[in-house]
Amino acid sequence: MPRHEHPRETADRIRLAPELAEATATLAAAGVASPRVDAELLAAHSLGVPRGRLLLIDTMRAEESARFRALVADRARRIPLQHLLGTAAFRHLDLAVGDGVFVPRPETELLAGWGIERTVPGAVVVDLCSGSGAIALSVADETTAGRVIAVERSPAALGWLRRNAAGFGSVEVVEGDVTDPGLLPDLHGQVDVVLCNPPYVPDSTAVPPEVSDHDPSEAVFGGADGLSVIRPVIALAAKLLRPGGWFGVEHDDVHGAAVPRLISADGRFTEVTAHDDLTGRPRYASARRG
Repeated sequence: MPRHEHPRETADRIRLAPELAEATATLAAAGVASPRVDAELLAAHSLGVPRGRLLLIDTMRAEESARFRALVADRARRIPLQHLLGTAAFRHLDLAVGDGVFVPRPETELLAGWGIERTVPGAVVVDLCSGSGAIALSVADETTAGRVIAVERSPAALGWLRRNAAGFGSVEVVEGDVTDPGLLPDLHGQVDVVLCNPPYVPDSTAVPPEVSDHDPSEAVFGGADGLSVIRPVIALAAKLLRPGGWFGVEHDDVHGAAVPRLISADGRFTEVTAHDDLTGRPRYASARRG
């Protein structure tokens, strides 16, 4: 019993370790990729403490246990962990996410970091297919960019984007379709950095239930070859960027050669470069406006 607890307060308390073990087993049986981590995060959420505090906690109240077990049951049904927690961690931010918006992935932090390194003070940065705003808000949070424009088409995602962008004065939310060649006409030739995490999964690709059942399909799938949005994004980026401006776009791991080839074929870019993620898989391509 923790020293600060009075003996009368332990009658309705349940030991945490067995609860975590049972939750981990339940999630593992359901096919969750990281059952122990998810169980600990859900327990911490139920207790209202950071995950790192769990080592200092021996028991939980009955109502906390009930809340924890309900969350574990939802996670076992493959509801995304971030939907249950209400937020998704991305670089230094906790972004509000839920139904109707794509949950940002850790691998996209690499593209965001690449863009942040190329954002000079006062720069104009455009984030296409912004979704929750992960890339745009990270740029605003970690740089002194003059303007950050976050473009999103989906009405549902726009609600989450506006919610997350509240308080970031340099971020402008624009409702628009990145396949429209006339998008952002006032910025043509004026942008320093264009970043994009578009829908890029080929339509026939099998994806986990968290993706197929909960992520918006329009934010995941990019046509038969996965490149139906990337092609017009390349052309739009070439229009938006000033000479010497930078372009970075995330892609599927089967596109390690295809996307750099498409960028080169446009004819308006130099320094076309392929980048792997931390697992060694092709993840994004970059280039500079000629």
